[in-house]
Amino acid sequence: MRTTVYVARHILTLNPMLPEATHVAVRDGRILAVGDLARMQAWGPFDLDERFASKVLVPGFVEGHCHLKEGGMWTMPYLGWFDRRNPEGKLCQGLRSMEAVIERLREIDAQMLAEGRGMEVPIIAWGFDPIYFGGERMTVHHLDQASATRAIVIAHANGHLMNVNTPMLVRAGINASTEIEGVMKFDDGQPNGELQEPAAMFPVVRAVGNAGLLTPMDDAGMEGFAAICRLQGVTTATDLVNPLGPSEIATLERACGREDYSVRIFPAFKAFHGTHGAREGAEHVRELKARNTDRLRFGLVKMMLDGSIQGFSARLRWPGYFNGAANGIWVTAPAQFETDFEVYHGAGLQVHTHTNGDEASEVAIDAIGRVLARSPRPDHRHVLQHGQMIDAALFRRMAALGLGANLFANHLWYWGDQHAEMTMGPDRAERLDACASALAAGVPLAIHSDAPVTPLAPLFTAWCAVNRLTPSGQVLGASERLTVMQALHAITLGAAWTLRMDHEIGSIECGKRADFCVLEQHPLQVEPLALKDIGIWGTVLSGRVFPAQR
Repeated sequence: MRTTVYVARHILTLNPMLPEATHVAVRDGRILAVGDLARMQAWGPFDLDERFASKVLVPGFVEGHCHLKEGGMWTMPYLGWFDRRNPEGKLCQGLRSMEAVIERLREIDAQMLAEGRGMEVPIIAWGFDPIYFGGERMTVHHLDQASATRAIVIAHANGHLMNVNTPMLVRAGINASTEIEGVMKFDDGQPNGELQEPAAMFPVVRAVGNAGLLTPMDDAGMEGFAAICRLQGVTTATDLVNPLGPSEIATLERACGREDYSVRIFPAFKAFHGTHGAREGAEHVRELKARNTDRLRFGLVKMMLDGSIQGFSARLRWPGYFNGAANGIWVTAPAQFETDFEVYHGAGLQVHTHTNGDEASEVAIDAIGRVLARSPRPDHRHVLQHGQMIDAALFRRMAALGLGANLFANHLWYWGDQHAEMTMGPDRAERLDACASALAAGVPLAIHSDAPVTPLAPLFTAWCAVNRLTPSGQVLGASERLTVMQALHAITLGAAWTLRMDHEIGSIECGKRADFCVLEQHPLQVEPLALKDIGIWGTVLSGRVFPAQR
């Protein structure tokens, strides 16, 4: 097969043995050589491709914690606080008051009536987050103002909560006698319309037929997700909760089986409140690994302990929530977590565990330590995901156990002010997503967006970890700031490590996949505050070029 040599203004390799280059040779979808033109010529004849001559090549970004529904959520109305862009790059404006949210829902209801969609069709929207409204929580009293006849379902931005109106409560069979943890109630015992975590949300999901609330995954959503990845320089991404049933597997294989699909996908099997027990789930994932291709990699398992900090459903150690809210919810009981984790660990699989609050992180570390004492396994690569309140002492324990961390650095911008003022208080907010402490302890580090909770944009995530700014202008924990190079490592090689792929992707060096992100500027030559604003031309996946196509 012919060799193609790409020339660039700069090539930042993330390979410390050869940090910078001007040329990279690609053959059979892999990197053949990196360096100057003379090194390329040593490999014989080649086709010189100069389309990137004025650009900067870096390793393709690796999003180690996101969800494919980032591409499919946009078929539903967006009700978030922040402006967001959809897969086509269109700006969807945020709603800055509870009144604006209600008015938007009224407009949607009127539009549905005009289109002939009767009252049996619910309004299903997403992206809402009440923490920005001065502590006011949405109830049925708010949503019934939008419609007292059409069912309304609003998924929160964090994915852990939803709000519904009275018609939806009736439709789901939720009433004063419903005894499900997470069904929030007024003082008189009537449900107030806020539902926290999967068990409480399940009656609504069942009543509306899922309708894309939890796993909106179809061919159009896969295309939308790939488009976002091209815009943001991502060549490898996860779907970190997936039931991996027949329909989901078929959708994944249909998209990833195409030569023109522009992103490599790692779906993680949903090992909590799912369709399989642990032993059946482990065998299911092991069997799926035989179907792996370059663009589709099975083998990850996702477990979950607690909920959302900003949703007040995460589990916090003493002194608890700063505003006095009750401690959160165990999505999986700690004893059950340890039992199931041991099964997946024993099957040789890699487990990614959701822990938001520090109590959940400590419980996970305790349980994993006991499992590893009973069943040692070198280089297991188990990872704590989010881990936003992990402190230095817990990171040292993680390092001793060989655990990795994928920290949700975007929280510094999206909820940093609220964490300092409402959830954690100023002291603990200083260590929010303590990236520098993780590295100091020797913990392998990645950072992520958890899209669609926040937008999939690794350069922005890196910007958050480097600058640690909040919208009010605070710097939360200056000593926890990363250098630009450390942040770039966390969205390339660091994230690749968490997927057990650092031997194939994450740096530009001989033998690895020819995965590149094409930038307009050198990330080490701009001011750290400008990191998020660097233009992205597109990507290269296994040697195939994909313009962002704005």
